[in-house]
Amino acid sequence: MAGGNSHERGSSPQLRLETVGMDSLIIRLFDRIEESNMAWILAADGALREAFGTALVDLVPSYTTLLLHYDVAALEEGEVRARIQASLENLAPQSGQQGQLHEVPVWYDDSVGPELAPIAARLGISVEALIERHGAHDYCVFALGFAPGFAFMGVLEEALTTPRLKTPRQKIAPGSVGIADRQAAIYPSRSPGGWNILGRTPITLFCRNEAGEPSSRFMPGDRVRFVSVSREEFVRLGGDVTPLEERA
Repeated sequence: MAGGNSHERGSSPQLRLETVGMDSLIIRLFDRIEESNMAWILAADGALREAFGTALVDLVPSYTTLLLHYDVAALEEGEVRARIQASLENLAPQSGQQGQLHEVPVWYDDSVGPELAPIAARLGISVEALIERHGAHDYCVFALGFAPGFAFMGVLEEALTTPRLKTPRQKIAPGSVGIADRQAAIYPSRSPGGWNILGRTPITLFCRNEAGEPSSRFMPGDRVRFVSVSREEFVRLGGDVTPLEERA
């Protein structure tokens, strides 16, 4: 694979292929989660889609890998591997390529963000400082999964690294903004979850587009900026102020 300036673009990928099913391969490009990976992942996504055409069933990018699901009636695994190798042989990151920037309003409050104060206390900073640091960074969307519209984002400031809850909650409210390890995410719908919840956004993350097809607000390669808003602004935007622990 073609390299580049490692300072500007991060480390060059090292291609490894792993069979995960009779019709699926994991294409592993990196071992570490870094924002610079995404330019390579997106370039690989485009090259593979072009190389496989109608023989491609699905292609799912993630932090360090792509999951390729192919049509076994059209291709045998040996040909799939050869096609992957050929299409990625001269891969180079697409310079300057960035997805859409989304500004996400968040109401940070103990009632909807029960981990807000404990994390601030553990770090020895004020809640206000934690909110400022959480919103001071644009987060890259690396992957979609877990639930429709659930975007895995990173990379969180290292000092804010926080492990998942030892005991996951049974019900997390839609729009809950959380962190886990060095990742950030927003719960698009009510579901169980073990992320540390800092606040809530009123925006809808998964809906149907104009054609009536299911659609996620975020896509891999997009960037997300969390913007603190008041309770009044949160309500004006349609937010639900029901405390997290009181939701049925």
